Parts: sequence; structure tokens; C-alpha cells
Amino acid sequence: MTSPAAAANASGAHISFAAARADQARALDAAVGTLIAATAELSAARAVSGAGPVFVGIGASHAAACAPVWALRARGIHSWRLAAGDHPLPFPRSEHPLIAVSQSGRSTETLAVLESVAPERRYAVVNQAPSPIADAARVVLGLGNIPDSYASTVGYTATVAALGILADAWDGGIVDPGWRDLAAVLAETEDMLAGPMQELAPVFAHASSADFVGAGPSVGSAEAAALLFREAARIPATGMGTRQYLHGSMESAGGGVHVLFGDAREAEVAATLAAAGHQAILVTSQDVSPAPNLGTIRLPGRPPAQRVILEALAMQILVAAVAGARSVEIEEFVFHNADTKVPAVG
Repeated sequence: MTSPAAAANASGAHISFAAARADQARALDAAVGTLIAATAELSAARAVSGAGPVFVGIGASHAAACAPVWALRARGIHSWRLAAGDHPLPFPRSEHPLIAVSQSGRSTETLAVLESVAPERRYAVVNQAPSPIADAARVVLGLGNIPDSYASTVGYTATVAALGILADAWDGGIVDPGWRDLAAVLAETEDMLAGPMQELAPVFAHASSADFVGAGPSVGSAEAAALLFREAARIPATGMGTRQYLHGSMESAGGGVHVLFGDAREAEVAATLAAAGHQAILVTSQDVSPAPNLGTIRLPGRPPAQRVILEALAMQILVAAVAGARSVEIEEFVFHNADTKVPAVG
């Protein structure tokens, strides 16, 4: 009998949120092995050397590049991530390679940016290949046509893995050995979080909004979580960095839930919000003392690009519980826009 994931892989169709999550650890493990081997070949060919990359994407693909950019900058390599629709075209000439990030390989804005630069500077990280973006790029790092859900699960986490491995290897770097056992850690973490997430879900029952706030590499987690809660639970949500949150945005706290990713200032912010009577949830690798209005999601400590995959997992589990509590069908989208994807290849 053919599994739903295998059938979707063959047809290019989406699978359910639950099915994608159920197969996520296995699919991520397979993808990581393929990505490490492919990146080693690119390194040997000196295709991932020199000036640091500019990552371009939209939505979750833009969020996925946050931690890899942080990792590159931590090594002293200049790198940026840009929202594909926020730059006049053609893209300015530069020595920096441009990496188009798109799970479908069909994002309209991302393809337009990629096609505006010189062919030798065109790179792509995609799940679907062949695809217009993969066909336009000189160097392609593919995830392997992994079946994914409409509200992305494994497509997002595997994209972070691809970008994180690429960031590790860029310009002679060493790929962190922790990538090899990350899928096992993810599976263990999912088992550990299942019960606590069900306990946290009721705090969203009557929430009018949700703030997601992260530090440094976890800004992308905040952005991706806000998108996920809008798509899957229909809760108005905003994602931003901790320092931005402290510069005024925190003042409107009330009536919603505040989710913070981090180990330092985020713990203080969560405690401050909780003490003021606001519901806060802290996603952290640190020990946190229990307090009223404060929920804690404890994650294993990992390097930044690996940690944000575990943060994404935590939000997947939580949003599924919240959607269930609010009687929202995850598989159904309200709006369908015809101009965000170019036609598929073939």
C-alpha cells in the first residue's frame, strides 16, 4: 500500500498537516543526509566560497533564512536576508551571490529578483525541482520534493536545515555534526512536548491576538510562528525581534497571548508581562521558575539554526492544539491569491 506521503510525492499534491508532522522526523533525517552530501560537493567545486550570500524569499522562506544569516555573521561573513517583494528591480550589481529560497520554486517575487541578476550569481534552495526558480539558477540545493502541508511543516524545517548546512559550509566552514542527530532529537522533543502543549492551548481560547517575539536567530521563529497561527488558527498575530518589541510594541499588551523565544532578555520580558496579568509563554532552553500567567516550553540546547527547527516544531504542536480548541480546520485557507505563484514546470 502506498503511504499518503509517497502518493503526494509522486503527484506533487499537498498532504494534511497531521500527516506531514507525523512523517517529519523521518523526512528531515533523509533530507539532512542528502543536503550534507550535496553541500560537500558544492564545497569541493568551490561553489560556496567567497563573498557571503544574500538570501531572498517571501513569507516562511524569508523567515527560514534568519538563523543561517546569523550563523554566517557570527563567523564574520557578511550576509543578508531580504523580502523578495521589497526591492526595486533589477537587483543591484554585487559580488555577493543571491540565493532564492522558495519551497515551491514558483514564488513570483522571488523568481523576479533571481532573474534580474547575472546568471553566475543565481543560486536557489527549493523543495520542488524541476521548477521555475530551480531552472533559472546556476547552483541548486534541493530538498527532494518532500510532501508538505498547506500551512508548511516539514517543508519549512527542511528549508532551515538546508540553509543552515549551507551557512556552516560557506567559505571553508565545517558542517556542525549535530545535524546528523537532529531528526532524532526532534522526535524526542515532540514526545516530550505533546502533553504540555495540550495544557497551554486553552490560553488561546479567547485570545484576540498573539505576539511572537524572538532574539537574534529566533526572530525568524517569531515571524514563522505568527504566520502559522494566522494560517492555521486564524488568530491575528505579529512576529518581531525582542529589541523592536521593547521599543514601544509591548505597550499594547492585553487581550492576547505573548510568546517569547530566548534565554536572556526574553525571560525577563515574559516575567514582566505575566506579573502585569498578561498571558506569556516562554520558549527557552533554560530552567524557569513557575509563575502565574507564565507557561514554559523547554527545548534542548542546540546551535542557532538547529534550535530554530525545534522552535518551529514546538509551534506546530501548539497551533494544532489551538486550532482544535478553536474548531478551526487547518487544511482550509480562506483566501486564494492567483498572483503569488508562477505556473509549474511541464
